[in-house]
Amino acid sequence: MNRQSTARSDASPLRPGEEYRRRQLVEVTIDCLAELGYAGTTLLQIARRAGVTPGLVSHYFADKDGVLAAAFRTLVRRVGEQVRVRLETTATPRARIQAVIDANLAPELCNPRSGRAWLACWGQVLQVESFRRIQAAYQRRMLSNLQSALRQLMPMQEAHSLAAMIAAMIDGVWLRAALSGWRESDSDGARALVTAFVDERLKGGASADDGSGPLSASSTADFRVASAAGKRLASLNPATGELLGHVAIAGPEDIDAAVLAARQAQPCWAATSAAERARILRRAAGILRARNDELAALETRDTGKPIQETRVVDVVSGAECLEYFASLAQSAAGEHIDLGPRAFGYTRREPLGVVAGIGAWNYPLQIACWKAAPALAFGNAMIFKPAELTPLSAVQLQEIFLQAGLPPGIFQVVQGYADTGRLLTRHPDIRKVSLTGEVGTGKAVMRDASATLKNVTLELGGKSPLIIFADARLDQAVSGALLANFYSAGEVCSNATRVFVHRSIRKEFLRRLVARVSVMRIGDPLDPDTQVGSLISEQHLQKVLAYIARGRAEGARILAGGERQLRGSLAKGFFVAPTVFDQCHDRMSIVREEIFGPVMSVLEFDDEQEVIERANATEFGLAAGVFTNDLSRAHRVIGQLQAGTCWINHYNVTPIELPFGGIKMSGLGRENGRAAMEHYTQLKSVYVAQGDIDAPY
Repeated sequence: MNRQSTARSDASPLRPGEEYRRRQLVEVTIDCLAELGYAGTTLLQIARRAGVTPGLVSHYFADKDGVLAAAFRTLVRRVGEQVRVRLETTATPRARIQAVIDANLAPELCNPRSGRAWLACWGQVLQVESFRRIQAAYQRRMLSNLQSALRQLMPMQEAHSLAAMIAAMIDGVWLRAALSGWRESDSDGARALVTAFVDERLKGGASADDGSGPLSASSTADFRVASAAGKRLASLNPATGELLGHVAIAGPEDIDAAVLAARQAQPCWAATSAAERARILRRAAGILRARNDELAALETRDTGKPIQETRVVDVVSGAECLEYFASLAQSAAGEHIDLGPRAFGYTRREPLGVVAGIGAWNYPLQIACWKAAPALAFGNAMIFKPAELTPLSAVQLQEIFLQAGLPPGIFQVVQGYADTGRLLTRHPDIRKVSLTGEVGTGKAVMRDASATLKNVTLELGGKSPLIIFADARLDQAVSGALLANFYSAGEVCSNATRVFVHRSIRKEFLRRLVARVSVMRIGDPLDPDTQVGSLISEQHLQKVLAYIARGRAEGARILAGGERQLRGSLAKGFFVAPTVFDQCHDRMSIVREEIFGPVMSVLEFDDEQEVIERANATEFGLAAGVFTNDLSRAHRVIGQLQAGTCWINHYNVTPIELPFGGIKMSGLGRENGRAAMEHYTQLKSVYVAQGDIDAPY
């Protein structure tokens, strides 16, 4: 093992014995720092105390600053672990503040050995770059944790100011204790002093524990607490009608402030190495995974979707997206072009700058991650507006990014209705808009974006076909049809609500389908046994019920469902039983128009070319599926279907590695996969002359 690889031991895996030896040397180094200080701690001193040669210390750490940085990093990591463990057991913002105080002033830090070693490293922060980075990361993490809790108790600017004061007190009291040899203070006294200061400052202030839910009105974008106009929107649990909390609506001044903050922060973020950007995204993914159950419950309360879905899909898929684009961050490269002996050229992939994301209410956290991950991986800053019906999880994602080390201003959440969205799509300093929404909204975004020639990615609606041929495995096809219609109570844009079944198997298909639909469990979305949750709102409920009534009026026959669920506690929410229509024809409203609810239309067909033509007879082109055991037919049919996302013998699985998006009225551009790089970067061509210029003048 050479010197370079050992100096980078954090990146190079060590054998168990080597790792033990390295940890031993770090502990000896901490002892040296505590007794001898920075100047007296040398490779020779460390080696003597450890009973090894100086060359072995150098083998693992390269030089003195390398081993001292490892010791400093170990001290910081121990504090971080204390903070993490304590935060996991807290339930209120005030408790989270106390967890930060208690962890940073715990006896493990406020004792002569750790405190003096820490002090020795702090004294060299201005001279040793690696120490400066470690200290900056420690202080940034402390501020982020404090700000995250304080923003739920007071306005944003006050929260940031108080967080800085608390952090300064934490650092100050242990520093004073260390310099006095722990005669003037100890761990208990230091914690009591800072705690009393915080209690005094919070006295008479707002409380996040007043029953308003997990978020207060101030928990909006990082740049500004409340809207300039002071307007708020409420978030309701659609399954119960319960008020979850309020968020502030961003107005023109708020959007201008957000864009300014993003513009100021983005160049530095773009200049950050792709490896560091990737590390931050991976840390954020790790936090998402660690908080999976908590965030899934929040998503369930905000959307009405079953917890059995949100626990395994919504948060996890967001984390997977961050991890995937972290792996792609370093691949945003151009190409070299040979132009002959007198010149060559090359291209560069560069970030667009400040971009905007506008989410939908069916997968709030997943959509926020799908838009943020590629934007941030390739050096952009993003301002994200969640749907007004589901504002909560995006705020949590913003906090997670900050906790992971993302600089303030790079990912900001703004809240509001369509007016807020228009402020983003029309803003001259925003270079791209990515929307997930309905067709009408997509058209409006394109109109607004055209004034400043913004890039746009539009993931819009669909009325997708699922074609089941006579040779398909019937139970598998029924499973595919269920996934294509009733997952998330049918509120999925790619749903295949036009199910074309070959005439020869139609009766048996319907028999098996209805048998399974009739036992689907509708109930409390937080109950792990619930399979069908609530629709998003009363307005949407009425829309879905109106389509069911129209289907009946147009002659379709209901085989299952078709009504609102009002038994017991379900009456408080917006529940509709999974509905299956038979005897449908292509001209019916329920067959032509997107319903976005648990409503399946079954149609029969006779031959391949006929069903392809009927499947394509729609203005939409988001998705399509085929079930058949004939793979030649499967690929042949898929090749003729006018849809951007297709499945063979499955439906509605969307791995991050595959691009997702539609054609025709279903949208422009793609999310996910390597294709997303094209939508979040711009290409620059560079001509490099290698000879004299022959000017004709």
